[in-house]
Amino acid sequence: MTLTIHADPQALGRAAGNEAADLIVAAIRQNGQARIVIATGASQFATLATLVTRTDIEWSKVDCFHLDEYVGMSDQHPASFRRYLQERFVAKVKGLRAFHGVNGDAADPKAECKRLGKLISAGPIDVLLLGIGENGHLAFNDPPADVTTREPYLVVNLDEGCRKQQLGEGWFPTIDAVPTQAISMSIQQILSAKVLVSSVPDARKAKAVQASLEAPISPMSPGTYLRQHKRSSLHLDRASASLLAPAVVASQQGKA
Repeated sequence: MTLTIHADPQALGRAAGNEAADLIVAAIRQNGQARIVIATGASQFATLATLVTRTDIEWSKVDCFHLDEYVGMSDQHPASFRRYLQERFVAKVKGLRAFHGVNGDAADPKAECKRLGKLISAGPIDVLLLGIGENGHLAFNDPPADVTTREPYLVVNLDEGCRKQQLGEGWFPTIDAVPTQAISMSIQQILSAKVLVSSVPDARKAKAVQASLEAPISPMSPGTYLRQHKRSSLHLDRASASLLAPAVVASQQGKA
């Protein structure tokens, strides 16, 4: 893992967005195409804002997937991750070859998982963007996460900490309005990507960041599994890195 601590969320987003863009350009140059996964949530605002400005990416050669969506949610809902990506990513890049949305309002969520699984299994993922939740989740894999399934997508239950995060970020008016289930990319599918680029700003993520880097690798702290990936970069700001032990920072900064 490579760890970089930035001055603020804007600097973090510029660095993470440009890293992802460079990786996409390199994949297209090498393979003639790129297959990517884009993350959502408040942590990704600055990263995506940078990524969509890069004019050197041939988006017509890029297939895009995303991590998760709430079960039963229309893409017209203000909290929909499909809507988020349409507004902040798809509408801002020219000629994207394909965007494979997670249809949270599909009549059969398990069948939707199988549909997506077939699509994403057609080839390797070159670059995957993600964050870490306040409870340590990756995508919507809340603790204790299923870290063994080889299914690319699964239906998961959202724990109280996850649902409170969605409320706190302003996506929903009340806790009762936050869905209790989601379709999520699995941990093993996330880890199968060639390169992971994680953007994790904000002091409210500090405890989760500390656990991800300092706690034993465990389903109770899904973010710890990032340490098992051979090409994983973690971008923090000073606030999200504030609880890290100096020795941990020293051991990870600049480490390939």
